[in-house]
Amino acid sequence: MKLGQWMGLLALIASCYILWQIRQALLLLFAAVVLATALNRLARYLQKFGLKRSIAVLLSVSFLILVFVGLFLIIVPPFTQQFQQLTQRAPQGIERLNQWIDQFEGRFSGQFGQRLPNLDVNDIMQQLQPLFNQLVGGAGAFVGNTLGVILSFLLVIALTLMTLAEPLSYRKAFIQLFPSFYRRRVDGILDECEIALGRWVIGALISMSVIAFLSLIGLSVLQVPLPLAHAVVAGFLNLIPNIGPTLSVIPPMTIALLDSPLQSGFVLILYFLIQQFESNVLTPYVMAQQVSLLPAVTLIAQVFFATFFGFLGLLLALPLTVVAQVWIREALIKDILNQWSASPKTLAAIDSAIHEKHESLGVAESLPEKYLPAQKPDIPDHAENEAPENQ
Repeated sequence: MKLGQWMGLLALIASCYILWQIRQALLLLFAAVVLATALNRLARYLQKFGLKRSIAVLLSVSFLILVFVGLFLIIVPPFTQQFQQLTQRAPQGIERLNQWIDQFEGRFSGQFGQRLPNLDVNDIMQQLQPLFNQLVGGAGAFVGNTLGVILSFLLVIALTLMTLAEPLSYRKAFIQLFPSFYRRRVDGILDECEIALGRWVIGALISMSVIAFLSLIGLSVLQVPLPLAHAVVAGFLNLIPNIGPTLSVIPPMTIALLDSPLQSGFVLILYFLIQQFESNVLTPYVMAQQVSLLPAVTLIAQVFFATFFGFLGLLLALPLTVVAQVWIREALIKDILNQWSASPKTLAAIDSAIHEKHESLGVAESLPEKYLPAQKPDIPDHAENEAPENQ
Protein backbone atom coordinates (compact mmCIF):
# COMPACT_ATOMS: atom_id res chain seq x y z
CA MET A 1 0.00 0.00 0.00
CA LYS A 2 1.10 3.51 -0.78
CA LEU A 3 1.52 6.27 1.77
CA GLY A 4 -1.74 7.93 0.74
CA GLN A 5 -3.65 4.66 1.16
CA TRP A 6 -2.17 4.11 4.61
CA MET A 7 -3.12 7.65 5.63
CA GLY A 8 -6.65 7.10 4.31
CA LEU A 9 -6.93 3.85 6.30
CA LEU A 10 -5.69 5.56 9.48
CA ALA A 11 -8.14 8.42 8.94
CA LEU A 12 -10.99 5.90 8.55
CA ILE A 13 -10.01 4.10 11.77
CA ALA A 14 -9.73 7.39 13.65
CA SER A 15 -13.14 8.50 12.35
CA CYS A 16 -14.77 5.24 13.45
CA TYR A 17 -13.17 5.56 16.90
CA ILE A 18 -14.39 9.15 17.32
CA LEU A 19 -17.92 8.22 16.19
CA TRP A 20 -17.95 5.35 18.68
CA GLN A 21 -16.90 7.65 21.52
CA ILE A 22 -19.67 10.15 20.75
CA ARG A 23 -22.35 7.54 19.98
CA GLN A 24 -24.63 8.75 22.78
CA ALA A 25 -24.52 12.31 21.44
CA LEU A 26 -25.29 11.00 17.95
CA LEU A 27 -28.29 9.12 19.33
CA LEU A 28 -29.56 12.29 20.98
CA LEU A 29 -29.12 14.09 17.66
CA PHE A 30 -31.09 11.36 15.90
CA ALA A 31 -33.85 11.62 18.52
CA ALA A 32 -34.02 15.35 17.79
CA VAL A 33 -34.27 14.62 14.07
CA VAL A 34 -37.14 12.19 14.64
CA LEU A 35 -38.97 14.70 16.83
CA ALA A 36 -38.33 17.51 14.35
CA THR A 37 -39.65 15.32 11.52
CA ALA A 38 -42.90 14.71 13.42
CA LEU A 39 -43.32 18.41 14.24
CA ASN A 40 -42.42 19.42 10.68
CA ARG A 41 -45.09 17.07 9.37
CA LEU A 42 -47.63 18.69 11.72
CA ALA A 43 -46.48 22.17 10.66
CA ARG A 44 -46.93 21.29 6.98
CA TYR A 45 -50.41 20.04 7.72
CA LEU A 46 -51.27 23.33 9.45
CA GLN A 47 -49.87 25.27 6.49
CA LYS A 48 -52.58 23.73 4.31
CA PHE A 49 -55.08 25.95 6.17
CA GLY A 50 -53.29 29.10 5.02
CA LEU A 51 -51.03 29.61 8.03
CA LYS A 52 -47.51 30.93 7.63
CA ARG A 53 -44.56 28.65 8.27
CA SER A 54 -43.52 30.49 11.45
CA ILE A 55 -47.01 30.37 12.96
CA ALA A 56 -47.43 26.69 12.04
CA VAL A 57 -44.09 25.84 13.68
CA LEU A 58 -45.03 27.83 16.78
CA LEU A 59 -48.34 25.98 17.08
CA SER A 60 -46.57 22.62 16.62
CA VAL A 61 -44.04 23.41 19.35
CA SER A 62 -46.82 24.64 21.65
CA PHE A 63 -48.69 21.40 21.09
CA LEU A 64 -45.55 19.43 22.00
CA ILE A 65 -45.12 21.41 25.21
CA LEU A 66 -48.77 20.85 26.15
CA VAL A 67 -48.35 17.10 25.56
CA PHE A 68 -45.28 16.90 27.82
CA VAL A 69 -46.93 18.96 30.56
CA GLY A 70 -50.11 16.87 30.34
CA LEU A 71 -48.17 13.60 30.56
CA PHE A 72 -46.27 14.90 33.58
CA LEU A 73 -49.44 15.97 35.40
CA ILE A 74 -51.23 12.70 34.59
CA ILE A 75 -48.42 10.34 35.56
CA VAL A 76 -46.05 11.84 38.15
CA PRO A 77 -48.29 13.24 40.96
CA PRO A 78 -50.68 10.25 41.13
CA PHE A 79 -47.83 7.72 41.10
CA THR A 80 -46.02 9.66 43.82
CA GLN A 81 -49.14 9.53 45.98
CA GLN A 82 -49.63 5.83 45.28
CA PHE A 83 -46.01 5.11 46.19
CA GLN A 84 -46.51 6.82 49.54
CA GLN A 85 -49.64 4.75 50.13
CA LEU A 86 -47.70 1.65 49.11
CA THR A 87 -45.06 2.26 51.77
CA GLN A 88 -47.77 2.87 54.37
CA ARG A 89 -49.84 -0.19 53.46
CA ALA A 90 -46.95 -2.61 53.12
CA PRO A 91 -47.08 -3.63 56.82
CA GLN A 92 -50.84 -4.16 56.47
CA GLY A 93 -50.20 -6.43 53.50
CA ILE A 94 -47.71 -8.45 55.54
CA GLU A 95 -50.23 -8.81 58.38
CA ARG A 96 -52.88 -9.94 55.90
CA LEU A 97 -50.43 -12.50 54.54
CA ASN A 98 -49.91 -13.77 58.09
CA GLN A 99 -53.66 -14.18 58.45
CA TRP A 100 -53.80 -16.23 55.25
CA ILE A 101 -50.97 -18.41 56.55
CA ASP A 102 -52.85 -18.97 59.84
CA GLN A 103 -56.00 -19.92 57.95
CA PHE A 104 -54.01 -22.31 55.78
CA GLU A 105 -52.43 -23.91 58.86
CA GLY A 106 -55.87 -24.30 60.43
CA ARG A 107 -57.08 -26.28 57.44
CA PHE A 108 -53.99 -28.45 57.08
CA SER A 109 -52.61 -29.68 60.38
CA GLY A 110 -49.42 -31.61 60.81
CA GLN A 111 -45.86 -31.01 59.79
CA PHE A 112 -46.83 -29.30 56.55
CA GLY A 113 -48.62 -26.60 58.41
CA GLN A 114 -45.79 -26.18 60.94
CA ARG A 115 -43.32 -25.45 58.19
CA LEU A 116 -45.13 -22.25 57.27
CA PRO A 117 -43.54 -19.43 59.33
CA ASN A 118 -45.31 -16.25 60.35
CA LEU A 119 -43.88 -13.01 59.03
CA ASP A 120 -42.82 -10.36 61.53
CA VAL A 121 -42.75 -6.78 60.31
CA ASN A 122 -39.82 -5.84 62.55
CA ASP A 123 -37.74 -8.77 61.33
CA ILE A 124 -38.47 -7.87 57.75
CA MET A 125 -37.48 -4.25 58.34
CA GLN A 126 -34.21 -5.37 59.94
CA GLN A 127 -33.47 -7.61 56.97
CA LEU A 128 -34.25 -4.76 54.58
CA GLN A 129 -32.01 -2.32 56.48
CA PRO A 130 -28.81 -3.20 54.52
CA LEU A 131 -30.72 -2.77 51.28
CA PHE A 132 -32.02 0.58 52.48
CA ASN A 133 -28.47 1.68 53.34
CA GLN A 134 -27.31 0.73 49.85
CA LEU A 135 -30.15 2.74 48.35
CA VAL A 136 -29.26 5.76 50.46
CA GLY A 137 -25.61 5.36 49.54
CA GLY A 138 -26.51 5.28 45.87
CA ALA A 139 -28.81 8.28 46.12
CA GLY A 140 -26.04 10.57 44.85
CA ALA A 141 -25.55 8.44 41.76
CA PHE A 142 -29.30 8.34 41.21
CA VAL A 143 -29.56 12.13 41.44
CA GLY A 144 -26.63 12.44 39.05
CA ASN A 145 -28.26 10.11 36.55
CA THR A 146 -31.55 11.99 36.90
CA LEU A 147 -29.82 15.28 36.17
CA GLY A 148 -28.11 13.67 33.20
CA VAL A 149 -31.46 12.52 31.84
CA ILE A 150 -32.94 15.99 32.29
CA LEU A 151 -29.98 17.64 30.55
CA SER A 152 -30.19 15.14 27.69
CA PHE A 153 -33.91 15.82 27.34
CA LEU A 154 -33.29 19.58 27.23
CA LEU A 155 -30.54 19.06 24.65
CA VAL A 156 -32.92 17.05 22.45
CA ILE A 157 -35.56 19.80 22.71
CA ALA A 158 -33.00 22.50 21.82
CA LEU A 159 -31.69 20.53 18.83
CA THR A 160 -35.25 19.88 17.70
CA LEU A 161 -36.13 23.57 17.75
CA MET A 162 -32.96 24.56 15.88
CA THR A 163 -33.49 21.85 13.26
CA LEU A 164 -37.14 22.78 12.88
CA ALA A 165 -36.29 26.47 12.42
CA GLU A 166 -34.00 25.96 9.40
CA PRO A 167 -34.29 22.37 8.12
CA LEU A 168 -32.91 23.10 4.63
CA SER A 169 -29.66 24.54 5.97
CA TYR A 170 -28.87 21.42 8.02
CA ARG A 171 -29.98 19.23 5.12
CA LYS A 172 -27.59 20.95 2.71
CA ALA A 173 -24.74 20.70 5.23
CA PHE A 174 -25.30 16.95 5.52
CA ILE A 175 -25.49 16.49 1.73
CA GLN A 176 -22.15 18.28 1.29
CA LEU A 177 -20.45 15.37 3.07
CA PHE A 178 -20.99 13.18 -0.02
CA PRO A 179 -19.23 13.33 -3.42
CA SER A 180 -20.65 15.90 -5.84
CA PHE A 181 -21.93 13.32 -8.34
CA TYR A 182 -24.00 11.57 -5.62
CA ARG A 183 -25.48 14.59 -3.82
CA ARG A 184 -28.67 14.70 -5.83
CA ARG A 185 -29.22 11.02 -5.10
CA VAL A 186 -28.60 11.60 -1.37
CA ASP A 187 -31.21 14.35 -1.43
CA GLY A 188 -33.72 11.85 -2.82
CA ILE A 189 -32.78 9.26 -0.17
CA LEU A 190 -33.31 11.84 2.57
CA ASP A 191 -36.80 12.46 1.15
CA GLU A 192 -37.48 8.72 1.42
CA CYS A 193 -36.19 8.70 5.01
CA GLU A 194 -38.45 11.60 5.93
CA ILE A 195 -41.48 9.86 4.43
CA ALA A 196 -40.63 6.58 6.21
CA LEU A 197 -40.11 8.31 9.58
CA GLY A 198 -43.38 10.20 9.17
CA ARG A 199 -45.24 6.98 8.48
CA TRP A 200 -43.63 5.31 11.47
CA VAL A 201 -44.64 8.21 13.73
CA ILE A 202 -48.25 7.93 12.53
CA GLY A 203 -48.29 4.17 13.03
CA ALA A 204 -46.74 4.49 16.50
CA LEU A 205 -49.30 7.12 17.54
CA ILE A 206 -52.16 4.91 16.35
CA SER A 207 -50.83 1.90 18.26
CA MET A 208 -50.20 3.94 21.40
CA SER A 209 -53.70 5.43 21.32
CA VAL A 210 -55.40 2.05 20.86
CA ILE A 211 -53.36 0.39 23.63
CA ALA A 212 -53.99 3.28 26.02
CA PHE A 213 -57.74 3.21 25.29
CA LEU A 214 -58.01 -0.56 25.80
CA SER A 215 -55.97 -0.37 29.02
CA LEU A 216 -58.15 2.47 30.32
CA ILE A 217 -61.37 0.52 29.64
CA GLY A 218 -60.04 -2.72 31.18
CA LEU A 219 -58.56 -1.10 34.29
CA SER A 220 -61.73 0.92 34.84
CA VAL A 221 -63.83 -2.25 34.68
CA LEU A 222 -61.49 -3.95 37.15
CA GLN A 223 -61.64 -0.85 39.39
CA VAL A 224 -57.87 -0.52 39.63
CA PRO A 225 -56.75 2.85 41.06
CA LEU A 226 -55.34 5.44 38.62
CA PRO A 227 -56.60 3.80 35.41
CA LEU A 228 -55.77 6.87 33.26
CA ALA A 229 -52.17 7.08 34.48
CA HIS A 230 -51.62 3.35 33.95
CA ALA A 231 -53.18 3.57 30.48
CA VAL A 232 -50.91 6.46 29.48
CA VAL A 233 -47.84 4.55 30.69
CA ALA A 234 -48.95 1.45 28.77
CA GLY A 235 -49.42 3.49 25.60
CA PHE A 236 -46.06 5.22 25.95
CA LEU A 237 -44.16 1.99 26.66
CA ASN A 238 -45.73 0.51 23.54
CA LEU A 239 -43.04 2.46 21.68
CA ILE A 240 -40.68 -0.34 22.77
CA PRO A 241 -42.04 -3.53 21.16
CA ASN A 242 -41.79 -6.86 22.99
CA ILE A 243 -40.31 -5.25 26.13
CA GLY A 244 -42.49 -2.19 26.77
CA PRO A 245 -45.80 -4.09 27.20
CA THR A 246 -44.13 -6.39 29.74
CA LEU A 247 -42.86 -3.44 31.78
CA SER A 248 -46.21 -1.64 31.65
CA VAL A 249 -48.00 -4.41 33.59
CA ILE A 250 -45.83 -4.00 36.71
CA PRO A 251 -47.32 -0.74 38.16
CA PRO A 252 -51.02 -1.73 37.94
CA MET A 253 -50.32 -5.24 39.25
CA THR A 254 -48.40 -3.83 42.22
CA ILE A 255 -51.17 -1.39 43.14
CA ALA A 256 -53.92 -3.99 42.59
CA LEU A 257 -52.04 -6.43 44.83
CA LEU A 258 -52.66 -4.11 47.79
CA ASP A 259 -56.42 -4.63 47.43
CA SER A 260 -56.63 -8.23 46.34
CA PRO A 261 -54.30 -10.84 44.82
CA LEU A 262 -57.21 -11.96 42.66
CA GLN A 263 -57.53 -8.47 41.22
CA SER A 264 -53.81 -8.46 40.47
CA GLY A 265 -54.24 -11.72 38.58
CA PHE A 266 -57.07 -10.20 36.55
CA VAL A 267 -54.81 -7.27 35.66
CA LEU A 268 -52.16 -9.70 34.43
CA ILE A 269 -54.73 -11.51 32.27
CA LEU A 270 -56.00 -8.17 30.91
CA TYR A 271 -52.55 -7.00 29.86
CA PHE A 272 -51.75 -10.41 28.38
CA LEU A 273 -54.85 -10.22 26.17
CA ILE A 274 -54.04 -6.64 25.16
CA GLN A 275 -50.47 -7.62 24.31
CA GLN A 276 -51.66 -10.55 22.20
CA PHE A 277 -54.06 -8.25 20.33
CA GLU A 278 -51.31 -5.68 19.82
CA SER A 279 -48.66 -8.11 18.59
CA ASN A 280 -50.90 -10.32 16.42
CA VAL A 281 -53.52 -7.90 15.06
CA LEU A 282 -52.83 -4.22 15.66
CA THR A 283 -49.11 -3.83 15.00
CA PRO A 284 -48.97 -6.09 11.89
CA TYR A 285 -51.91 -4.25 10.32
CA VAL A 286 -50.84 -0.69 11.23
CA MET A 287 -47.15 -1.12 10.45
CA ALA A 288 -47.94 -2.94 7.21
CA GLN A 289 -49.89 0.14 6.14
CA GLN A 290 -47.15 2.53 7.29
CA VAL A 291 -43.74 0.80 7.47
CA SER A 292 -42.95 -2.75 6.35
CA LEU A 293 -40.72 -4.21 9.05
CA LEU A 294 -40.44 -7.94 9.63
CA PRO A 295 -40.93 -9.02 13.28
CA ALA A 296 -37.60 -10.85 13.34
CA VAL A 297 -35.81 -7.76 12.01
CA THR A 298 -37.47 -5.66 14.72
CA LEU A 299 -36.36 -8.03 17.50
CA ILE A 300 -32.79 -8.30 16.15
CA ALA A 301 -32.59 -4.51 15.88
CA GLN A 302 -33.73 -4.11 19.49
CA VAL A 303 -31.11 -6.56 20.75
CA PHE A 304 -28.39 -4.94 18.63
CA PHE A 305 -29.07 -1.31 19.55
CA ALA A 306 -29.72 -2.13 23.22
CA THR A 307 -26.42 -4.04 23.44
CA PHE A 308 -24.27 -1.30 21.92
CA PHE A 309 -26.17 1.87 22.86
CA GLY A 310 -28.06 1.02 26.07
CA PHE A 311 -31.59 2.08 26.92
CA LEU A 312 -31.58 5.02 24.52
CA GLY A 313 -30.68 2.66 21.69
CA LEU A 314 -33.53 0.37 22.72
CA LEU A 315 -35.96 3.30 22.71
CA LEU A 316 -34.82 4.45 19.25
CA ALA A 317 -34.41 0.97 17.79
CA LEU A 318 -37.46 1.15 15.51
CA PRO A 319 -36.81 4.58 13.93
CA LEU A 320 -33.13 3.69 13.52
CA THR A 321 -34.16 0.47 11.77
CA VAL A 322 -36.59 2.36 9.51
CA VAL A 323 -33.87 4.79 8.42
CA ALA A 324 -31.29 2.01 8.01
CA GLN A 325 -33.76 0.06 5.87
CA VAL A 326 -34.20 3.01 3.52
CA TRP A 327 -30.45 3.57 3.15
CA ILE A 328 -29.75 -0.13 2.58
CA ARG A 329 -32.53 -0.41 -0.01
CA GLU A 330 -31.69 2.77 -1.92
CA ALA A 331 -27.91 3.15 -1.59
CA LEU A 332 -26.66 -0.42 -1.24
CA ILE A 333 -29.17 -2.53 -3.16
CA LYS A 334 -30.39 -0.19 -5.91
CA ASP A 335 -27.25 1.88 -6.51
CA ILE A 336 -24.56 -0.78 -5.97
CA LEU A 337 -25.74 -4.38 -6.00
CA ASN A 338 -28.39 -4.02 -8.72
CA GLN A 339 -25.92 -2.15 -10.94
CA TRP A 340 -23.02 -4.53 -10.34
CA SER A 341 -22.72 -6.42 -13.63
CA ALA A 342 -20.04 -8.96 -14.47
CA SER A 343 -18.05 -9.13 -17.67
CA PRO A 344 -19.31 -11.34 -20.57
CA LYS A 345 -16.47 -13.79 -19.93
CA THR A 346 -17.50 -14.18 -16.28
CA LEU A 347 -21.16 -14.60 -17.24
CA ALA A 348 -20.22 -17.26 -19.80
CA ALA A 349 -18.23 -19.16 -17.17
CA ILE A 350 -21.15 -19.02 -14.72
CA ASP A 351 -23.58 -20.14 -17.44
CA SER A 352 -21.30 -23.03 -18.38
CA ALA A 353 -20.96 -24.16 -14.74
CA ILE A 354 -24.73 -24.04 -14.23
CA HIS A 355 -25.30 -25.90 -17.51
CA GLU A 356 -22.88 -28.67 -16.51
CA LYS A 357 -24.54 -28.95 -13.11
CA HIS A 358 -27.99 -29.24 -14.68
CA GLU A 359 -26.76 -31.84 -17.17
CA SER A 360 -25.43 -33.96 -14.34
CA LEU A 361 -28.90 -33.74 -12.74
CA GLY A 362 -30.70 -34.42 -16.02
CA VAL A 363 -31.95 -30.82 -16.36
CA ALA A 364 -30.91 -28.31 -19.01
CA GLU A 365 -31.53 -24.63 -18.26
CA SER A 366 -29.80 -21.41 -19.12
CA LEU A 367 -28.54 -18.72 -16.78
CA PRO A 368 -31.45 -17.21 -14.79
CA GLU A 369 -32.45 -13.66 -15.55
CA LYS A 370 -31.36 -12.44 -12.11
CA TYR A 371 -27.70 -13.20 -12.99
CA LEU A 372 -27.84 -11.15 -16.19
CA PRO A 373 -26.50 -7.57 -16.22
CA ALA A 374 -28.96 -5.03 -14.90
CA GLN A 375 -29.67 -1.65 -16.39
CA LYS A 376 -27.28 1.23 -15.92
CA PRO A 377 -27.56 3.10 -12.64
CA ASP A 378 -30.04 5.90 -12.61
CA ILE A 379 -27.44 8.41 -11.48
CA PRO A 380 -26.64 11.44 -13.64
CA ASP A 381 -23.07 11.68 -14.93
CA HIS A 382 -22.90 15.40 -14.28
CA ALA A 383 -24.93 16.09 -11.15
CA GLU A 384 -24.99 19.50 -9.60
CA ASN A 385 -22.68 20.24 -6.71
CA GLU A 386 -25.52 21.79 -4.80
CA ALA A 387 -28.58 19.80 -3.76
CA PRO A 388 -31.89 21.31 -4.84
CA GLU A 389 -34.00 22.89 -2.17
CA ASN A 390 -37.11 20.99 -1.17
CA GLN A 391 -40.28 22.83 -0.41
